[in-house]
Amino acid sequence: MINLKDAVVREIISSSQDIAELKVEVDQQLKKAINYNRLTGPIDVDDKVIVNMTAVDLDLGSGGYGFVCSNLTKKEFREDGPGHIMKLRYTPYQHSCLSVEEEASPHHETLKRTDTIDGLPVIACGLHSQLLPVAATIKKLKPNTKVAYIMTDGGALPAAFSRTVAWLKQTDYIAATITAGQAFGGDLEAVNIYSALAAAKAVVKADIAIVAMGPGIVGTGTLLGHTGIEQTQIINAAASLKGRPIAVLRISQKDARDRHQGISHHTLSALSLSLAPAIIPVPELTGELLSIAEIVAGQIENNRLADRHEIQTIDSAPTLSELRRIKEEGGPTATTMGRGVSEEPAFFLAAGAAAHSALDLTKEGQ
Repeated sequence: MINLKDAVVREIISSSQDIAELKVEVDQQLKKAINYNRLTGPIDVDDKVIVNMTAVDLDLGSGGYGFVCSNLTKKEFREDGPGHIMKLRYTPYQHSCLSVEEEASPHHETLKRTDTIDGLPVIACGLHSQLLPVAATIKKLKPNTKVAYIMTDGGALPAAFSRTVAWLKQTDYIAATITAGQAFGGDLEAVNIYSALAAAKAVVKADIAIVAMGPGIVGTGTLLGHTGIEQTQIINAAASLKGRPIAVLRISQKDARDRHQGISHHTLSALSLSLAPAIIPVPELTGELLSIAEIVAGQIENNRLADRHEIQTIDSAPTLSELRRIKEEGGPTATTMGRGVSEEPAFFLAAGAAAHSALDLTKEGQ
C-alpha cells in the first residue's frame, strides 16, 4: 500500500538545515508533515507538494507525520557534495554521500588498515529510546567521556528525524553520529556496522560506542520478525572486531502485550541467538519494582542467559533523577512507546545500567 496525496504547505512549524516540520492541507484538513531538505529541497508556505500519507493512514508510529515526496512549486533541486557511495540505493531518493571508508575520504588509509576496535565498549541497544538514558548516565558519571553514536537502519533512516540525536550533539553528550547501512545524515557515513565501529574507534577515537536504530521499530509478534533482532548482529560485530559488547535489556512493566512483559521477547531472542558473549547489565529493582525483578530473574534463568553471557547487577538509580533533570531544564523527555520515567522506571534503569558497565570497562583499559 502507498498513498500519495496532493497538499499545500500552510505553516512551517520548525526548520533546520536538514529537516522542516510542517502543517500541510490535505483533503481540506491540516496534517503534520516532514520535509527532508536535502532530499526534496527547500520549502516555503504555499508550496504545492506531494505527501506520502501511508503511515498516517495505517496509524503507525511515525509520529503521525506525512512525508513530502516532491515539491511541485520548486520542481528542480540539486545539492552537490563529495562522495560516490549511494544511500537509499535504487529508490527515487538515492543520493550520494562521502562514506568514511571510500577512497576520497581523508580517513580511507586509516580504515584500510583497521581490523580491530581494540577493546572498545560497545553498547548494543534494541530501541532508539535507550539512547538518551545511556548517554545521559555516561555524561552524569564521567562527563569527559567521548561517545560515538552509531545509528543503524533498523528504524528511521534519516538521522535528522531524531530530535534526541540533535540535542545530544548540541549539548556534547555525544561527540559524533555515524549512520550505518541505509541510514544517512550523520557526521560520518558508513557502509555497514563493522566499518561504523571501526570509524568510532579509529576516526572519532571514542571511549564508548552506543549502537541503536533510529526512532521506530518493526515487529510482527514472532520470534525473529522484528528489527530488534539486530542487537545480536551488533554483539557479534563488536566481538569479532575485538570489542566489548554490552547488551541493553528492554524491560517493561506497563506494556499491555505479554511478550514484552519483563524482558521483551525481542531482547531474549537476540541474546539467545548471539554467537558471541556479551555483558548483560541487570538493574537493581527494589521496592515497588520487586515484582518485575522476580520476572526478570526468572527469564534470565529460564533462557539460560548466564550460560552464554556475563550477568552483572548494577545500581543505576541516578539515571532516573538525571532524566528528570534534563526534562526540567528544557531537554528531551525520556519516553519509550509513549511511556515516561514514572511509568517505566525499569526500562530506563536498564539503559543506565549498561552505561555503568561500559564506564567500568573504560577504567579497565586505563
